[in-house]
Amino acid sequence: MHLSSCWTVIGQSAKSKHQKEPGENKIKPINKKVKPKGLKMKEREPVDSSSKSQSILMQVMDKGRFQKLTATLSLSAGQSVELRCKGSNVTWSYPSYLDTFKDSRLSIKQLDRYGQLILTNSTAADTGEYSCWLQPCNGNKCRKDETKTGSTYIFFTDKEELFVPTPSYFEIVYLNPDKPAVIPCRVTTPSAKVTLHREFPAEEIETDETNIIYDAKKGFVYQHPTSDHRGIVYCKAESQGAPQISIKYHLLYVEVPKGPPSATIVASPSRAKVSDGIHVACTVLGEPDVDVNFSWQYPGQELERPVITQNFWRLINRGTGHTTRISKSVLIIEDFEARDAGNYICIAQNLQGATTVATRVELN
Repeated sequence: MHLSSCWTVIGQSAKSKHQKEPGENKIKPINKKVKPKGLKMKEREPVDSSSKSQSILMQVMDKGRFQKLTATLSLSAGQSVELRCKGSNVTWSYPSYLDTFKDSRLSIKQLDRYGQLILTNSTAADTGEYSCWLQPCNGNKCRKDETKTGSTYIFFTDKEELFVPTPSYFEIVYLNPDKPAVIPCRVTTPSAKVTLHREFPAEEIETDETNIIYDAKKGFVYQHPTSDHRGIVYCKAESQGAPQISIKYHLLYVEVPKGPPSATIVASPSRAKVSDGIHVACTVLGEPDVDVNFSWQYPGQELERPVITQNFWRLINRGTGHTTRISKSVLIIEDFEARDAGNYICIAQNLQGATTVATRVELN
């Protein structure tokens, strides 16, 4: 998000016999006979599902061998990796930037009995979560099968890149009082020692593993952000060599009510003559990272009366360390006519709901 005004712009093993495909796991599943025990079967259901979900995701090793994946995997940058997920309709999730840049190093295919993900010439930037799940379909309706999933976090270690590279040199992190905030200085080497530092005054920020904790897969997590945490920070990592510094993070404190947009509407002028120009502005004050969508109802709309709408937003600092976002939609009529007199209605909507406000423009 920019600080200046902007125009609106995440296998089951097959029990039936079948012909194995080249390179498919040669290990035969062991079929145990289990007598149904009614209620006792239900008592065994709460067993940790994570171990079950891992069973459909495997890494292809050399010479056709397979390895079931655990929660994390460490590989050297430069290595290629092939993952397979058992099932006939598999969906994959992987670090989003691979999609953003349409990376040709990534190949995903669906074969008869498994899905395949291949990543070649890996880099430190490929570090992240790789997961798959079955997506059974009934006609045009598909759903995620929560009982058949697999996931692993892969560290692509690189001693020259202890931090996972990012496309920018500066990033904004919003501190909301009612949810944790993450400073995303993730590392490529899970054993690296990572510390958090404030730029001014220059000091190391102590992590107490309660209010501020470090997770190699996420970064530093502020469990209960306050306005005292705002400022510019960076991370430092050490691992058998000279320490490395992350990009800088600007922590902005946010304090606005959650819920549907709080909107106001003003017409200028509220009484217009024929051929005058009028502006009707609908304004919302909200959280910096919450988008607002605007729609309008106005006289002459059914007659397709031409109007101009402009949407934009900007961030403001309220002077107490709090940052909020002003979102605005302006409806413009350049040549007012008698049929343009009447009620102008603005509907502002975010993920929490919608708010409707109205004003009236009279013919003078």
